[in-house]
Amino acid sequence: MKISVITPTFNSQETIQRNIVSVINQSYEDFEHIIVDNLSTDATLSIARRLYADHSISPKLTIISEKDSGISEAFNKGITASTGEIITILNSDDEFCDTTVFKEVIAAFATEQTLIVHGDMNFVDRVYGSNRRKPLVSAPIGVVFNHPGMFLKKEVYTKTGLYNTEFKYSMDYEYYCRLQQQYGDTSMISRYLSRSLVTMHAEGASWDNEIKSIHEIQKAMKIHRLWNTDGQLYYYSRISRARLKKYLNRIGLNGLIRVWRNYKWR
Repeated sequence: MKISVITPTFNSQETIQRNIVSVINQSYEDFEHIIVDNLSTDATLSIARRLYADHSISPKLTIISEKDSGISEAFNKGITASTGEIITILNSDDEFCDTTVFKEVIAAFATEQTLIVHGDMNFVDRVYGSNRRKPLVSAPIGVVFNHPGMFLKKEVYTKTGLYNTEFKYSMDYEYYCRLQQQYGDTSMISRYLSRSLVTMHAEGASWDNEIKSIHEIQKAMKIHRLWNTDGQLYYYSRISRARLKKYLNRIGLNGLIRVWRNYKWR
């Protein structure tokens, strides 16, 4: 089975090399890398072309360079252009943890009913503290996957649809809601690997726009009829923690946030 890796980029020259190296160093070689670039003005694309050329595997790289309306549209362009049976999204400032990720993921797709393979992620946050994050399988409102490190058979997108371009930050959560509507108990179609698959760096859009991201989660819950007691408790606790976090950062008490994160993700 072929894996399609989709990477949205915009002026990503500081991080794109580590991203690409983590792809081309995979021991499983049946993959393609689709970079969807929002007209970068820096060296992002030249770095990408050089790295693939240096490894003599330029045909594995596809570059789509045109204006888009945001990350959701970039995801959709990559999915539409993909030729692999398995699709994963690796943002430009993230990377796969080691060279065996693809090999282990492909092995996990051994059974026909497995449509999703997912695992943990290493979450790197230079401000609020880093940790290893497992999926929140006990969440009452449906978030049971880490979007980074999530591999889906392309047929899932065919049945469930692409990402909703009205969502600029929490398009992954809105998509999870539709996954549940389409398949019901997603544990029946997914396989969890108890290891970190991806290292995610927190300097992305959702970190810079955390409050907006949480408001979009509320919007998704209302659209998908999840704005119940559990949903409201989740939303208000998230928004309160985000505001408290910003306040503690402003007064120099990030250590309290680190303690909380170590407890939550222990």
